[in-house]
Amino acid sequence: MTERLYYADAYLNTFQARVRERLEVSGHPAVILNRTAFYPEGGGQPADRGTLNRLAVVDVQARATDDEVLHLLAAPLVEDEVTGVVDHLRRFDLMQQHTGQHILSQAFMHTAGAETVSFHLNPDPNEGALTIDLNQSALSPQQIDRAEEFANTIVYENRPVSARFVSDEELQALPLRKPPKVDKTIRIVEIQGFDWSACGGTHVARTGEVGLIKIVNLEKRGAETRVEFRCGRRALNDYRRKHQLINQVASDLTIGFWELDQAIGRMQAEAKAVRKQLTEAEARLQQYEARELLSSIEPHGDFGLITQTWLQRDAASLKRMASLLVAQPRTVALLGATGQSLALVFARSKDVSLDLAALLKTAAARLGGKGGGSPDFAQAGGPAVSEEQLSETIRWAREQLH
Repeated sequence: MTERLYYADAYLNTFQARVRERLEVSGHPAVILNRTAFYPEGGGQPADRGTLNRLAVVDVQARATDDEVLHLLAAPLVEDEVTGVVDHLRRFDLMQQHTGQHILSQAFMHTAGAETVSFHLNPDPNEGALTIDLNQSALSPQQIDRAEEFANTIVYENRPVSARFVSDEELQALPLRKPPKVDKTIRIVEIQGFDWSACGGTHVARTGEVGLIKIVNLEKRGAETRVEFRCGRRALNDYRRKHQLINQVASDLTIGFWELDQAIGRMQAEAKAVRKQLTEAEARLQQYEARELLSSIEPHGDFGLITQTWLQRDAASLKRMASLLVAQPRTVALLGATGQSLALVFARSKDVSLDLAALLKTAAARLGGKGGGSPDFAQAGGPAVSEEQLSETIRWAREQLH
């Protein structure tokens, strides 16, 4: 069995080893070593990266059948004696995040009685999400703040973090945050006097190395709450991006950042007023447009027919126009629009006996769309088509009315 060096020293980045087995895994050449400092993916923590004799290690996995550590490589490794180098920046980032998760999970237990039911650590140090799912959905903002404050207090106290394998007797005496997922060879990570967790991952030596723990987002997920947070350098990078954005917006608005909430409130009120004015203006314009279309209505048997197509009009606009047109007795309107998407509306006044729903379904199908409605008012949508295709389909629908 491969000796896992990171159990004894999570800071070990360079080591010597010997190849015990060569194989292929997921299309990559792979090796099993007699000893390794590379952490294989597991327990919510992503795998390490680095090199073996300068060949890139693209993934590290624990073989399901016997738990051997598989080092997947970018190219075949021909030497038997190897020097392994673990990517220190990636490893330390994952150590910060994983230890921070232990601290925050226990902080939620202390302050809100909320248990962590799952944990996800994205390996991307810049954009990667770090989340825990808590078994409560009604956490108040005050509870969130208390948990965050408590977690950072543990960081400031710079408590020792240790890991060891324990016997069954020792295990029974420990106040574990949650039961272990395995029943043998159990490794306990202890944050002195605060948290005891069964964990095979890599962790910092003292809580101060975790750096700031900052909760950045909450999401209700049924009976659970997903908490997104950042630790250490990830928290710094997150703060830096948001600080730059806030300063840029404040500069663009020529105000101090402390005035942003008031400025945004004013802008929202102004935008609401402008949208109302625009809606009223569009309604008046559509009334004029409807009158113009009605003035040139085409006699068609015992009713008048209006066919019209537009570019860059949405379905809501077509529906309003159709309603205005068929308010006129003995009127049928076949309307279409294309641009970002397709919209069709076929409507008739109540005193005309035509089933426009059936006609619309067929017309929409010709253009790759679908829809439905009642015999007197039907609508459809679909992917955008050319003006020619739309006009041709409206002409076809007009001919069916004969």
